[in-house]
Amino acid sequence: MKIKLKGFLFLLLTSLLWGSSFPAIKVVVSYVPAYYYVWFRSFIAILGLTPYLIYELRKGDYSVIKGGLYTGCIYALGLWLQGWGTEYIPASNSAFITGLNVVFVHIITMLIGRRYNFKLGIALILSILGLYFITLPVGGFSVGDFLVLLSALMWALQVIMVGLYCRGNPIIFTFFETLPSLIFIIPCLAMNQLPIPRIDIILILVYLGLVCSNMAFIFQFLGQRILSPAVAAIIFLSEPVFAAILSGIFLHEILSFIQIIGAAFIILAMYIAVTSEKLEVEV
Repeated sequence: MKIKLKGFLFLLLTSLLWGSSFPAIKVVVSYVPAYYYVWFRSFIAILGLTPYLIYELRKGDYSVIKGGLYTGCIYALGLWLQGWGTEYIPASNSAFITGLNVVFVHIITMLIGRRYNFKLGIALILSILGLYFITLPVGGFSVGDFLVLLSALMWALQVIMVGLYCRGNPIIFTFFETLPSLIFIIPCLAMNQLPIPRIDIILILVYLGLVCSNMAFIFQFLGQRILSPAVAAIIFLSEPVFAAILSGIFLHEILSFIQIIGAAFIILAMYIAVTSEKLEVEV
């Protein structure tokens, strides 16, 4: 049974970019408040897309603006809650809890009557086990964990909504999906908290805005044109796999045996989930 390779690769690239964001977010929110991080990251993302938007809107393609704004409100809440919660918990805990959005996606998929099958259920179980083994979260349940869990619900809704609105121009959609996050400049202005970050923090925010926001969302949009939200959510659980691999490359951290097993579970879950859709390869 063949898979739609193009959609799978788009979503895998999305996961790679999002996986690289966890250590970057941890560094940023240790220097600036979570709401400052949200609006500044989004501002950078919007700056990167504005020239294209001005050019493209002259053609009159407004079909994705509403969907982008609706999805953007959910995204903004998720980004803020994740950043706020990550201030108080280890990055591994944040990665694990964020990954639980796959459970919410599958529950919502069943509640709204979308197609669901036994293979997807097996893939869900394997993916959660793999997520736990590879992130190895520590400690009990804290306020930070709860905040990141709320963000996981927001990410689940974001995946569902992208599945609903993934038609039209992906770059325009991404611009309007990012736009609502600028609202978080309001508390900064109210409390006169507009610090100028260090140059290294600015560079990290540029990476988060242009790569982990813009590029990742465009790839997600294109991938979810082909694969369902339930399958996409399982593919997105490759985030911690990529995070672990990148940590090994750049930080010389070695994966433990149990983490290798976790990565294998997630890869197997992706295969089962994608093949469950019984789709032909697109090239």
